Amino acid sequence: MSGPGVAAAGTGRLQRAELGDGLVVLTEEMPGVRSASVGIWVRFGSAHERRSEMGLAHLLEHMVFKGTRRRTAREIALVLERLGGSLDAYTTREHTSYQARVLDADVDVALDVLTDLVLDPLLRAADLELERKVVLEEIATVDDTPDDLVFDLHAGSLWGDHPYGYRILGTPETVAAISPDDLQLAHARNYRRASLIVAAAGNVRHAAVVASVESLLADRGAGGGTPAPLPPPAPRPPVEVRVARPTAQSHIVFGTQTFGHGDPRRYALVLLSGAFGGGMSSRLFQRVREELGLAYAVYSFQSLYREAGVSGVYVGARPEAAEQAMAVIREEMRRLARDGLTAAELEDAKGQVKGQMVLALESSGARLQRLAGCALYDEPYLGLDELMARVDAVTRDDVAALAAEYFDPERQVVVCLGPGGEA
Repeated sequence: MSGPGVAAAGTGRLQRAELGDGLVVLTEEMPGVRSASVGIWVRFGSAHERRSEMGLAHLLEHMVFKGTRRRTAREIALVLERLGGSLDAYTTREHTSYQARVLDADVDVALDVLTDLVLDPLLRAADLELERKVVLEEIATVDDTPDDLVFDLHAGSLWGDHPYGYRILGTPETVAAISPDDLQLAHARNYRRASLIVAAAGNVRHAAVVASVESLLADRGAGGGTPAPLPPPAPRPPVEVRVARPTAQSHIVFGTQTFGHGDPRRYALVLLSGAFGGGMSSRLFQRVREELGLAYAVYSFQSLYREAGVSGVYVGARPEAAEQAMAVIREEMRRLARDGLTAAELEDAKGQVKGQMVLALESSGARLQRLAGCALYDEPYLGLDELMARVDAVTRDDVAALAAEYFDPERQVVVCLGPGGEA
């Protein structure tokens, strides 16, 4: 589609349009399916809050579902479900996402509902008092789920005072202090065209999606801007923190700060992490679970944000096995940091990652996430062949350098939640 204020570009079945004021629309056509995944991303998350208002972005995500100028909360829930579709949302450290899955014939309805939610929520004081209780229950659920809580505790220890360490849900104290005016101001500042990314993947037509977005957002959401860039986090010294909880297991997270999402070394990190603890054939699974029987769940992970990231390991073990599990993980980390991966391990990891890429292409939801990620991190969209080429280009020296830097057990921030810790 062309026209005033519309800049379009395409790569294969991917197409992009810029509709002015920073609003971006991305689509990817998937012939042969009869469904579509549609979403709106807002460049506003927990890392853009003040510490005293932790949980604001997440509470705002909840509140938009309580009603708009055109729809009640029940009508919002019913409009897509009566068509067999679904509606969902989530908040992260750097953005908030609203998504729908529908039949291809209902894409316009999904876009109408999503834009209505994002731009015209009522944000009433009476609804806030009710939804605040719901969020407090959500916080309580995490507090009662130690394998979730330990990651919040680890983030606080790893990032210190940096906003990446804020709890996405907030705390009971900060959520209790959020006012209707706080929500209105956050919405007015951040839920604007300049902060929005609209994406659709499935049996969609780019021109039709752009036309629908142009119509729905005409003269709406002007002004505002994107949040100010975050300062880079300061490096954190290694530390071991033990938190007492009368749980049946000890829940342990090792982790270090890494580079951000835009660093090309992320392909090597994904391969290294996968080989170390990414599946049943990984070193950690085979040693900690299969050989020694010390844990049911043990895995490596990484999360990359714009300014920095985290790479680490989680394990849950009975208190009498926890110290041995930690010792074995440190031993495996030390060996990985010293020797890296074998040639066979690296090739196996490449095969696993490339296979996962291909399988993900069968899901419109996964393609939708990839579309949005390109815009969120200002990165070019890479086709499957180019992605695989970047994975294939990773060498043993590449992963060895990362192993030495990020998997040295003496550099880890470690949090252990369970019996025997410090209160």
